[in-house]
Amino acid sequence: MNSFELKISMKDWLYIIIIAAFFGFLISLFFYFLNENLQKSSTILFSTISAVLIAVFASLLITISNSFILPKVNKQFWYLISFAFSFASGALGFLVSYLIFENFDIRIIEFIKPFWIYIGITIGFLTFLIGLILHQFISMKYKNESIRSEILETKLKALESELNPHFLFNALNSISELIYIDKKKAETSVINVSKFLRNAIYTDSLITTENELEMVKTYVNIENTRFEDKIKIKIVSPKEHEKVLIPKFSIQLLVENAIKHGYEGNELHIDIVVSKGKIEVSNDGKLSDNIKFGTGLSNLAKRLELLNIGALDYENSEKMKFIIRVKSESINS
Repeated sequence: MNSFELKISMKDWLYIIIIAAFFGFLISLFFYFLNENLQKSSTILFSTISAVLIAVFASLLITISNSFILPKVNKQFWYLISFAFSFASGALGFLVSYLIFENFDIRIIEFIKPFWIYIGITIGFLTFLIGLILHQFISMKYKNESIRSEILETKLKALESELNPHFLFNALNSISELIYIDKKKAETSVINVSKFLRNAIYTDSLITTENELEMVKTYVNIENTRFEDKIKIKIVSPKEHEKVLIPKFSIQLLVENAIKHGYEGNELHIDIVVSKGKIEVSNDGKLSDNIKFGTGLSNLAKRLELLNIGALDYENSEKMKFIIRVKSESINS
């Protein structure tokens, strides 16, 4: 079952309330100008209470329907149930309002007393028509969102598929050489590559900072097979930031970039600092005077944009530093 089809956002509820209020206003005008004897404040009060009760019943019945009834019945009956509840919200809202005011000596009640049931049924049919329009509006809105979501996912998968092919080739070549030199180390490297690939294949596009950092550690262990443990990594990541969601391979790609462009033959120290609103990856290797976003960095910047997470930035002073600026840390897993 598509969750979009049963989802009603706060904005949608606002539309429902505004339409209910407007509907109540029309009821008020209708009764107010129907007869000059009804041009009283009590007529406006009765109509307003009716509109409020219609909105309350609509909210209550829609919530009950979406949460408890529609998920349990065949989809072919959804329209019937939804429209029945739309009718009920209008009819019940008006009838309950009438029963509340019935014992009060006001003109509007005396006027509609002979045919109040018929008025309730008529208003029920009107809310049924309004419900039909709202249903089509919300349904089309979320179908469009679903399509946009699928397109976004396709774009992200295409971007992710571009990552790390050369890294894997290098890792496999290093392992093939180790087989004849250090079989135990070769076995460990194969396990690390297997672990990395498993996470790469089966993990969603957004993962927690904690999981991404675990992938980074595995990645550095694999790379140190080639670099003879000369890649030193230091991670500062407070517990309160570990559940922040970021694009998969984001920190890993910056570490890979640091090794590719910063390593000069000696030890390369890479520092990863996670703090509120940003993730910094710096290294003490070779400084570059002309920073250009190649395939990898452009890929990351695009994924940050598509996922609406933040942006990629850099600083080039004493150390080469790339920064993932995170828009919000309220998105938790």
